[in-house]
Amino acid sequence: MSILNGILSESNEYYISLKQKIGKKLADLPKGSIKERSIAGQKYYYIQQRVGKKIVHKYLGKKKPEDLIKKIQMRKSLKNELKKVNEALKMLGRVKGKSRA
Repeated sequence: MSILNGILSESNEYYISLKQKIGKKLADLPKGSIKERSIAGQKYYYIQQRVGKKIVHKYLGKKKPEDLIKKIQMRKSLKNELKKVNEALKMLGRVKGKSRA
């Protein structure tokens, strides 16, 4: 039983460190989404973000912001990965609780 507890403890430590790494990466990436508006046949790009309870649009220009779009997509994928890590930690917590009983 002590071997199982050791494995569970190592797994828990791994997921906690992974959660911290993902959190640091998320802090560096921009929040929001890119919106394209067509006004008089011209395309204009805005970033849409929530500030408090309001949704704010900031003008980015006429050129499609490819690098910003990639960063926002990276943030979304990291958020999904963080969700999976949190589920794994939750499951490990339940398994650890049962193994002690």
